[in-house]
Amino acid sequence: MAEALQQLILDTLDARSTIDDTRSLTIPGQSASATSQEDQITILGALNSLLSREMIVYETHETLSHVLTPEGSQIVELGSHEARVWAALPVKGGGSPLTPLQLKKQVGDETAKVGQGRAFKNGWIGKEGDGFVKIVPTIQDATQVDLREIVSTGTLSGGEKVLGDLRKRKLIVQKKGQWFTVNKGSNFSTSTAKPETDLTADMLTSGTWKTSTFKKYNFDAEGVPTTGGALHPLLKVREEIRNIFLEMGFAEMPTSSFVESGFWCFDALFVPQQHPARDLQDTFYLSDPKEALPPEPEYYKRVSTVHEHGGFGSTGYRAPWSHEESSKLLLRTHTTASSAHMLYKLAAKCRGENVEGDAEEFAHGSSTTGDGPDDGFRPAKLFSIDRVFRNETMDATHLAEFHQVEGVVADRNLTLADLIGFMRVFFKKMGIEKVRFKPAYNPYTEPSLEIFAFHPMLDRWVEVGNSGMFRPEMLEPMGFPKDVRVHGWGLSLERPTMIRYGINNIRTLVGHKVSIEGIENSPAVMF
Repeated sequence: MAEALQQLILDTLDARSTIDDTRSLTIPGQSASATSQEDQITILGALNSLLSREMIVYETHETLSHVLTPEGSQIVELGSHEARVWAALPVKGGGSPLTPLQLKKQVGDETAKVGQGRAFKNGWIGKEGDGFVKIVPTIQDATQVDLREIVSTGTLSGGEKVLGDLRKRKLIVQKKGQWFTVNKGSNFSTSTAKPETDLTADMLTSGTWKTSTFKKYNFDAEGVPTTGGALHPLLKVREEIRNIFLEMGFAEMPTSSFVESGFWCFDALFVPQQHPARDLQDTFYLSDPKEALPPEPEYYKRVSTVHEHGGFGSTGYRAPWSHEESSKLLLRTHTTASSAHMLYKLAAKCRGENVEGDAEEFAHGSSTTGDGPDDGFRPAKLFSIDRVFRNETMDATHLAEFHQVEGVVADRNLTLADLIGFMRVFFKKMGIEKVRFKPAYNPYTEPSLEIFAFHPMLDRWVEVGNSGMFRPEMLEPMGFPKDVRVHGWGLSLERPTMIRYGINNIRTLVGHKVSIEGIENSPAVMF
């Protein structure tokens, strides 16, 4: 029908040179003129198609008309409420008056309620005893006459005052409409053949491009917006946390070793070789290769001794040492393995070893903080944010792979109060004001603290991290002086990200269920 309507418009223009009013057209397939708004919308679609090819130009004219409500249509058919009340009553002196209850039963509740008052106002009915009677022999139902005129013309000759009264009675509603004046365009033709949009190889080969009509390019069109890369919410939160660490003077540790030995992941941290975390159901072990290269022999001996027999003021675990358990290769279960590597390098000068660039890389060139002779120790603040792996059952809050945020501070004579004060400052920079601590147990820290923060959306306290002071059994075998203390703490990256973006299932944050559109539209996060 669209092509037939376009052809009708072109043929009419060819015969008349202009179409003064599109309401005079008859749409193909219809018998009456296109006076309705629905018909004009159909014509508008055809006009826009022809306008895009510059075959016609048109002007829009707006109109205001009125249409009947369902109640108004009922009045056109049956008469107004007041006329129906008058018709139901007997003439005065010609019968028994109708009581209000009898009138309701005869004409209905709504008609009796509305029509009674208006009939009284018009002087059509009067009261006689307990009932009503007609007091005029004939009436003219002006409301019905006005509504019939509106049906046929869309307006009323009686003027705006009468229209306003009908609108107030909710018998009519105002409706906006439009119609069009159409003239020939610069490319006017009676043919509706669409121009070519592309120059094809076949056209060039056959030569038909010479006689073809091509659609003009619209160089002002904006086109389809191009899509670019977008940072994952985890990366946004990671960058914000990283900036907090850098702002507080921390150096970032290298954490590229996803595969670690049991020695660095557990033994160097004074985690017993019989600890449940080292079981197959909690840790991923490599099958090929199975064993790691041995660590530095003297350090290895000191660590195995403090485990098996004690030392540095500790009785140790008094359990047999297994070289096989220590040399197993595994996917690291925490980035504290990387922290152990860095602390061992930091203690190199304390052991009398020289490591090139050590002071600049780990301690920002800081000097010793002790009062006595230089024993080689330099204070340091280190952090890392990277992936760790655990053999856990996956659910809405757990994955086998996640990110750990970790920090360590090494200096002389640090106390638990220093750790708590630092944690408060760190989490305040993340936007977490309410923080409290609970004693806990970790094999390689003593004392140990779980960190809780108040979550205003959940209206409860939630665990956000773990912290503590590394044990002497871990630090002194590395070569640190006895008065050196090291704070350590860690938290996951996924939990604050889920809180920030209102995500309640971690599998919609990481994995194949992630919404690409959601990543593109996710806002930047600011702590």
